[in-house]
Amino acid sequence: MGFEIVLTTDRTMMSNHHRKEFLGFVATGPALKIPEKIWLWISSPKVKVDKDGRPVEAPYGMRKIEAKLIDSGFNAAIVDPDHIHKHLSTMKVLLLSHHDYFAYGPPSSEWWSITGKEPINRVSFKKLMESPVVMEAKRRGVKIIAGGPAAWQWLWELELWKKYGVDTIVEGEGERIIVDLVQRALSGEPLPDYVFVGASDSASIDEIPVIKNASVNGLVEVMRGCPRGCLFCSVTLRPLRFIPLEKILEEVRVNVRAGVKGAILHSEDILLYGADGVKPRSDPLFKLHETVLEEIGEKGFFAWSHASLAAIKYAEEEDKIVSRIMHNYVLNDYRRFLGVEVGIETGSPALARKIMIAKSAPYPPEKWPEVVEDAFAIMHENYIIPAATLILGFPGETPDDVMKTAELLDRLSCYRSVIVPMFFVPMGVLKRSSKWFWRDYVREEHLVVMYKCFTHTIKWAEDIMNKFYLKEIQYFPLRLALKIFIWYAKRAVKKIVRDLGLVIKN
Repeated sequence: MGFEIVLTTDRTMMSNHHRKEFLGFVATGPALKIPEKIWLWISSPKVKVDKDGRPVEAPYGMRKIEAKLIDSGFNAAIVDPDHIHKHLSTMKVLLLSHHDYFAYGPPSSEWWSITGKEPINRVSFKKLMESPVVMEAKRRGVKIIAGGPAAWQWLWELELWKKYGVDTIVEGEGERIIVDLVQRALSGEPLPDYVFVGASDSASIDEIPVIKNASVNGLVEVMRGCPRGCLFCSVTLRPLRFIPLEKILEEVRVNVRAGVKGAILHSEDILLYGADGVKPRSDPLFKLHETVLEEIGEKGFFAWSHASLAAIKYAEEEDKIVSRIMHNYVLNDYRRFLGVEVGIETGSPALARKIMIAKSAPYPPEKWPEVVEDAFAIMHENYIIPAATLILGFPGETPDDVMKTAELLDRLSCYRSVIVPMFFVPMGVLKRSSKWFWRDYVREEHLVVMYKCFTHTIKWAEDIMNKFYLKEIQYFPLRLALKIFIWYAKRAVKKIVRDLGLVIKN
C-alpha cells in the first residue's frame, strides 16, 4: 500500500525514548565521548512499525495533522524515516514536523554554544533531509511542507531551506490550513513560501480532530494555550481552550488499543484544566484523573507534561488538590512517582515582574521565590519529580538577578528534582526585539548558577535512578550507560571549575 501524503520526521522525534519521556532530552546535546549511534540509542531508540513502515507510536502533533487529513479523505499516513522509500512511487506531498529542527531552541542551543559541537537532533534531521530517498522524492517533484513547534527555525537557515527544496513553512497551529495547502500541492497550484497562523486563526475545539493512531508514550492533549502571558513563550500567544473529557478519553482508548499502556496528560499547565482563570478547581481535575486512570488501569504508567508552580501551590494550599490526586488516583504499587516539567526561569522577583508578571498568579511576582520553594516542597512530599528549567540571559537581566537565582537554588537543594539551566532564546513577544544569549556573554554569576544546577541534578538523578527510575531488568544496559555518563560528567565539570578557578559557596 502506498500513500500520496507522507508525514515523517527524524529519529530523535520518531521514538518513545525507552518509554521514559525525559530521556528524549538527551538528543538535545551533542554526542560527547560516546559514539553517535550509542547516544541515539540512549535517547531515541527505533519504534515498532507495520509492513508499510507506519510506527505504532508517533509524535502527537503529527498525529493531529494525520487525523485531519484522513478525516478530509486524503490518502495520508505517518511513516517512520527508515521506511519512507516504500512510498516513493506514490508520494506526492511530504510533510515534516519537529520540536527543534536545527537545535536553535533551548536547551539545544546552549549545549551547542558551550561545546561548539552540533547537537544530535540537528545532525539527525540534516541526515534525513540529505538522505537519498528525500533527495529522490524532491527530484520527482514531491512537494515538501514543514511545520511544527520549531517551524520558525527555518528563517535562520535560509540556505538549507533552499538546498532541501522545502516549498512551504507553516508556523503555528496547522488544523485550519493544512487541508487547503495539501489540496493545492496535489493540484499543482503555487504554494506560499511561509504561512504564519496567528491567534485569530487558531483551531476551535470542533476543528481539533481525535487522533487515529497511537501517540508517543500515550501523550494526550487536555488543554491548548496558556493565560499567564510570559513574554518569552510562544504558547501564551494562543487562545486558551479546554478539550472536552469525551475527546480526551477517545484518544486514551486509541493509545491503549495500540498497546500503549499509559498516558501523559499534555497541557502547558495541567492543574488549570477547567480552572477559574488561574485558580485550579477540584471537580474537573478529579474527574479528569479518575476517568483517565480507570482507562489505563492500575499498572498503566502516568505523567503530566507541564504544570505551573503557582498552580501547584494554590491547588494544594486551598483544597489539597495535589495530594488528593496523587494519593486517591495516581500512586499505587506500580506507579511510585509522577514526572512533570515545570518552569522556574528566575529567582529574581524584579525580573519576574518584567518578563513573566502572571507566572506567579494568583500570587504577586514579588512572592515568586516563595511560590517556587513552596511548590517544590509540595511536589517532594507527594512523590512528584519535576524537571525544572531556568533561563539565563533574559533581556535586562542584572548580576543581582542571577545571584537571586543562585540563592533560590540553595533553598531548593533538599527537594527531589532535576534542574536544567538554559540560555535565553528570543521567542514569544520577545522574538523580534531581543538578542540570543551565547557562551560569550556568560559571566561568573552565570557559571555559579550552572554549577549549582549541575550538582543538584547529579545528586538527585542518582537518587531517582536508585529509587524510582529504570529499575526493570530490561533497562540494565541503559542504566549502566547513564551511570557511566554521569561519572564522566562529574569529572569533566570538576576540571572546568578547577581550570576557571571558580569558587562556589554553598
